Amino acid sequence: MNPDDVMDLIKDVSARIIEPRFRALGSGDVGTKGPGDFVTVADRQAEAEFIRLLGRAFPGAVVVGEESCYADPSLMGAIGAAEHCFVIDPVDGTGNFVRGSDDFAVMVAEMRGPRTVAGWVWQPRHGLGYQATVGGGVTRNGAPVTPSPTHPRPTGATGQRLWRGFDAAGRLAPLRESSHCAGVDYPQVVTGLLDFVAYRRPRPWDHLAGGLMLTEMGGGIVHLDGSPWTPGGPETPIISSRDLDTARRVGALWLPYTLRS
Repeated sequence: MNPDDVMDLIKDVSARIIEPRFRALGSGDVGTKGPGDFVTVADRQAEAEFIRLLGRAFPGAVVVGEESCYADPSLMGAIGAAEHCFVIDPVDGTGNFVRGSDDFAVMVAEMRGPRTVAGWVWQPRHGLGYQATVGGGVTRNGAPVTPSPTHPRPTGATGQRLWRGFDAAGRLAPLRESSHCAGVDYPQVVTGLLDFVAYRRPRPWDHLAGGLMLTEMGGGIVHLDGSPWTPGGPETPIISSRDLDTARRVGALWLPYTLRS
């Protein structure tokens, strides 16, 4: 199964399980894992189907997802440690999905040991599919995406209310509100709409696929001190950018602010 086949598999599961429940969730179809952290029947059923189909297509690979890791945190140990692993976020932006917003996505990352080797993001309501492979660049609906230059005052977004409006004394554009969906945020950075996105508590299923896309464009994900983010590392704030120098510069500007806030 090649990368295009995996994208077709993602679209199929989305069309059969996720999209029919959009704006059609019943009262018993939505639960919570914590304040503001929703889970739906679509998340659970789609993840189970991804685990079944990817496990069949790639015998021997470990397939884990956000919901299975929530139910059994020990599964997190496979991410970055297993010889071959797929990491799934079946409905990224579940809060948006529950509220009827089009800004949700399906994300899948393939890992070989600690290295992400392929990533896929499918935005069903926008009809946009992004994928990346190591050394193969990034495509959107099959067409190559080329990096855009960073704005003179880097433009960023965040889901954290307290961080919005931060501009590092005019050295950054005032931070705007993000889409609240990494599967929408990362493509906005990839295509140049944003220069970076700031996250407070990174989880691997939210960042592995998009992180590979940024790496393929010369960027990446760093903590505020400039150190690279890795799955299983500290869950401290990160900056994701398609330009690594921009990510580090924004992190250096941000660090004193977060220490005060």
